[in-house]
Amino acid sequence: MIAKTLLEYKSLPLPDRRHYSEKEMQARAEEFYDDIRTRHTVREFSDRPVKRSVIETCVRAAGTAPSGANHQPWHFVAISDPALKSKIRLAAEEEERRLYDGGAGDEWIKALEPIGTDAHKPHLEIAPWLIVIFAQRWGTYEDGSRYKHYYVPESVGIATGMLITALHHAGLSALTHTPNPMKFLNAILHRPEAEKPVMILAVGHPAEDATVPAVAKIKKPLEEILTVFPDSEKI
Repeated sequence: MIAKTLLEYKSLPLPDRRHYSEKEMQARAEEFYDDIRTRHTVREFSDRPVKRSVIETCVRAAGTAPSGANHQPWHFVAISDPALKSKIRLAAEEEERRLYDGGAGDEWIKALEPIGTDAHKPHLEIAPWLIVIFAQRWGTYEDGSRYKHYYVPESVGIATGMLITALHHAGLSALTHTPNPMKFLNAILHRPEAEKPVMILAVGHPAEDATVPAVAKIKKPLEEILTVFPDSEKI
């Protein structure tokens, strides 16, 4: 909620300023890459518990993400209750069955084959936590009036990426899941009309026999994902 009394510009000196040499920057960049490239999406989770405080801290990190007009148009619902996770699984699998039984086009089903997915989603119950990410389409002032959010998909996407990275940094694995449609999540989790569910993250430790699709290890090389102007090694 944004207070109308705060809707004016005020500047502050840049806090938390950091200074690194070029050598230190390169080392830090390489260190981060070496860590983040070990992030893997898994579908087989252990039921080993994860403390609530770890989840809360990771969500707090996600909440620092930049957003349109700083409106922070997101809400995260973390679920460890077994009965609620089971309810979400049943509803999600119902939507997934429709997808695999003809709701999705042949091209989409064909694209999923190397990933090895189907309508069966046991991880939604086995993983110790589910985090459902909601995008807030509008906000509400303290007097009950609405205000528009801006760049909602972009803002929520950035926050979600930061959440996945924070979870990995904490030593956890996560699986993104987007059953379509997802409106059932509003009803199950009692979220308001202003919020649109965009993703379920299954979060926990990978099972001892966890696997990853071989195709998931194939990443585009740098020259396919980066263009630099000017094209000079000296820059």
